[in-house]
Amino acid sequence: MYALILAGGYGRRLRSVVADKPKPMADVNGKPFLEYQIEELVGFGVTDVVLCVGYLAGQIQAYFGNGSRWGARIAYAVERQPLGTAGALRNAHHLVPETFFVLNGDSYLDVDLADLLQSHLSHKSADPQCVATIACVTVPNAEGYGVLDIVSGERIVGFREKAETGVAAVNGGVYVMERTFLDGLQPNSVVSLETQAFPRAIARGSSLFAYRAPCDLVDMGTPAGYQRLQMWMAEHRV
Repeated sequence: MYALILAGGYGRRLRSVVADKPKPMADVNGKPFLEYQIEELVGFGVTDVVLCVGYLAGQIQAYFGNGSRWGARIAYAVERQPLGTAGALRNAHHLVPETFFVLNGDSYLDVDLADLLQSHLSHKSADPQCVATIACVTVPNAEGYGVLDIVSGERIVGFREKAETGVAAVNGGVYVMERTFLDGLQPNSVVSLETQAFPRAIARGSSLFAYRAPCDLVDMGTPAGYQRLQMWMAEHRV
């Protein structure tokens, strides 16, 4: 299996506490957050990791190199200018096979990747138009999250980005995707995954499904979130 990690953002909201490095390289209890993600992927049998990098990409490349230290093969898709979350994935189109994982580089979801993959393959077998399965988590207060509109238990029919409060199923930032989803994106264009690419895929007849992950979601995009992530990792990870 392959995995793409979105690791190219500026991290403006986190700049007050992580000023000299890209957000995925923020120190979490002694090592970069991105290292936890790579270790977890390798633990699930992912052999190839593509890091979608941009801002201060050289720091990430210098630290991880070719990935051999972690038992992986790491390649890099470098953005010469910010392309948005979907644009960054399209920039890595030539580096991935038909089916692959995608992870946000600024949040942690304690999800069973093997079960997520099996769920996606089941959806794909039943519905040839399936292009992605999104891990989602039910939270008591959806303020600040991307909310998923889900029907019939698993089919996603809409997205509401950071506009809801109260209990809702939110995007967990971990996906299984088909390369055909990337085929529908214009190269070298600035495109948001959540507000543009996913809704457009649904509009043109592609199918997206939800995988309900019974686990914790920790977003480190703000100073408060960064502190919560460090506490969570100290409590749950050795």
